[in-house]
Formats: sequence, structure tokens, C-alpha cells
Amino acid sequence: MSTLPVTNTMPMWREYWALTKPRVVAMLMVTALVGMVLAPHERLPVWQYVAAIVGLWAGMASAAVINQWVDQQIDAVMARTQLRPLVQGSMQGSAALAWAGFLAVVSMVVLTLWVNPLTAWLTALGMVGYAGIYTRYLKRATPQNIVIGGLSGALPPLLGWTAVTGEMSPHAWLLVLIIFVWTPPHFWALAIHRRDEYAKAGIPMLPVTHGIELTKQLVWYYTVLLGLVTLLPYLVGMSGIIYLVGACLFAFLFAREAWILKTTDKPGQAMKTFGFSLVYLLGLFAALLLDHVWLKWVA
Repeated sequence: MSTLPVTNTMPMWREYWALTKPRVVAMLMVTALVGMVLAPHERLPVWQYVAAIVGLWAGMASAAVINQWVDQQIDAVMARTQLRPLVQGSMQGSAALAWAGFLAVVSMVVLTLWVNPLTAWLTALGMVGYAGIYTRYLKRATPQNIVIGGLSGALPPLLGWTAVTGEMSPHAWLLVLIIFVWTPPHFWALAIHRRDEYAKAGIPMLPVTHGIELTKQLVWYYTVLLGLVTLLPYLVGMSGIIYLVGACLFAFLFAREAWILKTTDKPGQAMKTFGFSLVYLLGLFAALLLDHVWLKWVA
């Protein structure tokens, strides 16, 4: 008895869109935009801001597509990624690679010609770091994959900063540091929840190689470290009291979730911690933005 093939009714444009990991890239773009706003610079023509946004988005989207192309076998095992277009077979790998290549070319051309070469080079390094070094090698090679590979995902604020200034600044690197320290507790909380799936896929995430209890402890330690790091923008005079209050509040709330994760076996706490880590980062960068607007336009 024959069975009918499963057909995917998703419009093709949505499949191309899904390959870019739109929610992940949107969050990265938020941090890049905050970097643009915080960077001290003369007002630029509107088209140059648009070019920077388009170029940065295209570069991040290209890396996301390559990530899905490389991770097809892993994604087929993980419940949260089994519906991705390449796993479902609704799109050929060659089409995905062509899409990634197109986005990469758009990114490099737009950033080089209409933004500045430094931003183009840094974006290219970020793409190679995430899609190549992290996805292709680190993810499969070491339980420290997130710690080492987190740098490429932490670059967007720097990219936004250089897009409008043409130069790197210690303040921009401070924003990178915040996301770099935030990345391990964010992903390790998810990895605790998805431990069995990562083990089945053969990915040496920390809960798989060193156990859940140690991972919980490290989530807590990194969360405390993150709270201290987020004080630096205020201490170096980059931000004011509004940011300080926001940073302290979000640090307390994140630390509370991490402490509950560390000290209890409360069902669903790992995913709750993971979910709050997203709220934390967006809230922290919103505080940076609000503080900047207040200091510049109100105070």
C-alpha cells in the first residue's frame, strides 16, 4: 500500500525567510541598532543608516542560512528544529547555499560601497566565525563551544558602532563583552532542557559531557559575573543612572532565576531561565538606549 508524500504548503518565500532565523537575527539587529545610537557621530544621511541596516542584516542572515545547511543532520534529531525547511526536504541544499551566497554578496557590496570597509571586514569575520568556525567545528568539538564561539554572536553592537563612526571604540567592545558573557548562561540553560536531544545528536554540550549539576553551577557563576560586567558602562562614564538602575534590576532578576535553577529541580526552570535571559538582554539594551536618549535630549 503506497502512501502519499507529505507536501509542504508553506509559500516558498517563507521558506527562504525561515532559513534566515528571523527572530534570532532580529535580536542581533536590536543590539546593532543600539550600538549605532550610542556611538558618538555626526548625523549621517538617511540612506547611509538604511544601507548599514540592510548590509548588517544580510550578513547575519547569510550566516544563519549556512548554519542551517551545515546542521541538517543535527536539526533532524532536535525537536525544536525538525520543522526547518532543509530538514523537511521542502528546499534543496543547493538553493539554500545560493540564498546564503546572495545574502553574503549583498552584505559585502552594500557595506563596502555605502557604509565603510571596516564594517564590511568585521561583518565578514563574524560570518566566518559563526557559520564556519563555530557551526562547522567548535559546536561538534568541545563543550566550551558556546564560550569560544560566542564572540561572533556578540559582535553586532560593534558592527553598529563602526557603521556610523568608521572606527572601533573601547565602549563598543564593552557592549561586545556584555553579550559575550551573557551567551554561556543563555545557551547552557537551553542545553539543560534539551540535554537528551543534544546527546542523541552527538553534540558535546556541557550538560552532556559534564552533567547537569555542574552546568547549573556555571550558569549561576556566569550570571553573577554578567551582573558585575554590566556595571562597567556606568563606571566608565558611558551611561548614567537610568542605565544603572535598569542593569541592577535585570541582574537581580536574572540571578534569581539562575539561583532557583542551581538549587532546585523545579520542572521547567531551565526553560524559564533561558526565556528570561532573552528578556534580560533586550531589557538591558533598552536601558542603555533610554539612558542615552535621556542624557542627550532631556537632561
